Amino acid sequence: MTSTTAPARRQAGGASRLRVWGERLDSPVATYYLLLSLTAALVVFGLIMVLSASAIVSLDRTRSAYTIFLPQAVYAAVGAVALLVASRIPVLGWKRLAVPVLVLGIGLQLLVFTPLGDAFQGNRNWIRLGPVSLQPSEVLKVGLVLAGGAVLARKRRHLSSFTHVLVPYLVPMVATAVAAVILGHDLGTVMVMGAIVAGVLFAAGIPLRWFAIAAVPFIGMVVAFVVTSPNRLGRFDVWLGRDTDEWGAARQPLHGRYALADGGWLGLGLGQSREKWGLLSEPHNDFIFAIIGEELGLPGSLAILLLFGGLALTCYRLVSRSDDFFVRVVTAGIMTWIIVQAGVNIGAVIGLLPVIGVPLPLVSSGGSSLITTMGALGILLSFARHEPGCADALRARSSSLRRSMAVVSGAVRRGRAS
Repeated sequence: MTSTTAPARRQAGGASRLRVWGERLDSPVATYYLLLSLTAALVVFGLIMVLSASAIVSLDRTRSAYTIFLPQAVYAAVGAVALLVASRIPVLGWKRLAVPVLVLGIGLQLLVFTPLGDAFQGNRNWIRLGPVSLQPSEVLKVGLVLAGGAVLARKRRHLSSFTHVLVPYLVPMVATAVAAVILGHDLGTVMVMGAIVAGVLFAAGIPLRWFAIAAVPFIGMVVAFVVTSPNRLGRFDVWLGRDTDEWGAARQPLHGRYALADGGWLGLGLGQSREKWGLLSEPHNDFIFAIIGEELGLPGSLAILLLFGGLALTCYRLVSRSDDFFVRVVTAGIMTWIIVQAGVNIGAVIGLLPVIGVPLPLVSSGGSSLITTMGALGILLSFARHEPGCADALRARSSSLRRSMAVVSGAVRRGRAS
């Protein structure tokens, strides 16, 4: 009797657990909490890995292992504030802020050509204010997404006409933003911006044949930038295997793959990387995924991939559950930005793509990228709050929590009085 009923009970228990999880995912607050949890997990993961990857570089520079980590922790705190503020702005507020954010981004980007501008490795894409540096192109990414959603939502009935797509979104908005970054020679950022615009247009339902038409001049521009730059040509030689000098241009890609190979299946252990001891330069920035693979092995690498995959699925859930055209387009644009940039970064580390110098979102060291990406995810949290029933459910949970805290506080006071 026991042998026949035990499997049935286990099966019933499994079905019950599936129903519970199904009900949780059907909850109006599921998207909100998934976005919040995945963002927090990526940021915390990134802080841990920045501390581990940068410790040796920091010791070499200042004799303190926390020189790079502490500013990154401050940036994460500022990003948390940006996320919180962005999540409290209603959808209508973001529609009104869309064009001003893009104009602000363009204005800041033009400042890189003033005495405030700063260049690094041939790219002039930073503003330096004393000890603080800002990368304005990160603000431009947010502006392109929001402006695209706002403009295309107003022109929704006319998107079958290329002229209405071209003006004013592609020209002058996108053209001006991209031109400002191109003048600073930051090809990696331009390619990510191109992916963002493509994601926005795809979500808006633009005919696919127009993508093929637009891809020709964009690819031509990228090729022109590559062939006219010895630095970029050298990176392609490394990617194609023609240059294997580990003390020259091939140093980063080769040592990045050495780190992954050293990590093997299970990794060397957190903090035990060998490549960060001066072999892999700047291990806390663009090549932090190599340190993750070296120290945490396949489980750590898969964890990062799963977190980004979960973020993509949650964004898709938000798109599919919203009836607001602006929300769908902006969500798709932010999802494209984060996932494409993560894919390009990881692809460069593993040798699938040439190195173009973009950070791993929410994980790599860097204040501008972290704060703006967290702010962009705050926009998605704002959208998630406006899913049917979500705001009411969050208010009910907040009220319940306050009542519980009041009961606990009262009990503590009575205990002290007695």
